[in-house]
Amino acid sequence: MESPALIKSLLHEGRTLASAAEKAGSDAAVPTCPPWQVRDLLRHTGMVHRWATAFVVEGHTGHRAGAGEPDLDGDELLEWFREGHGLLVGALSEAPPDVSCWSFLPAPSPLHFWARRQAHETAVHRADAESAAAGGPGHVATELAVDGIDELLSAFHARQESRVRTGTPRALRVRATDTGDVWTVRLSAQPPRTVRTDEGPADCELSGTAERLYLTLWNRLPAAAVSVTGDAGLARLWREQSGITWS
Repeated sequence: MESPALIKSLLHEGRTLASAAEKAGSDAAVPTCPPWQVRDLLRHTGMVHRWATAFVVEGHTGHRAGAGEPDLDGDELLEWFREGHGLLVGALSEAPPDVSCWSFLPAPSPLHFWARRQAHETAVHRADAESAAAGGPGHVATELAVDGIDELLSAFHARQESRVRTGTPRALRVRATDTGDVWTVRLSAQPPRTVRTDEGPADCELSGTAERLYLTLWNRLPAAAVSVTGDAGLARLWREQSGITWS
């Protein structure tokens, strides 16, 4: 996806997240992120939005810690969240294509990195808010889902921080049945290596629509939401070790 499409997705996802959070109420449990309640979800995501905005607007070239989460709740918290989301969308929309600032995953440009990362940060947490409000995540656009699977497998879990490791080399295949996209994830004692092909045999395959795969790989749907063939232990390994936390 190109940056303008990602920013458009970010706008939609943030607005939908806020609406779902308002419907659920601050006290509602977030079943996809225990032990969070909706207030924790809004505080975290809103903090991340402001953190990302500072890099784009202020041009920081090195890592900077977030400003922390506010002691707000209820309507004040929702207003704060919406304000920060709007500031992020505005910053990305107005930034020049060659804006220079820090980023932490491979991307064509810092602008593309932040647009992509925040679109998916917000989409995943929108699924959390909907799970709190309605018992399950809503629809994820197919193009966004494919892009997000690629970011997760090819970028996030290519980092040294990935805990998805195996003592002996194994292969996990991910196949989107509605788009034809395929990823082969080579697992070993080193960080996973992902290629966008069905190259070679796989020990386990996860298949389903891009939307279902996206939510399953981000652990927002159970593994049973997609088809698992081969060694189901690799699917369990992914679920147990692939979580990404704020640090």
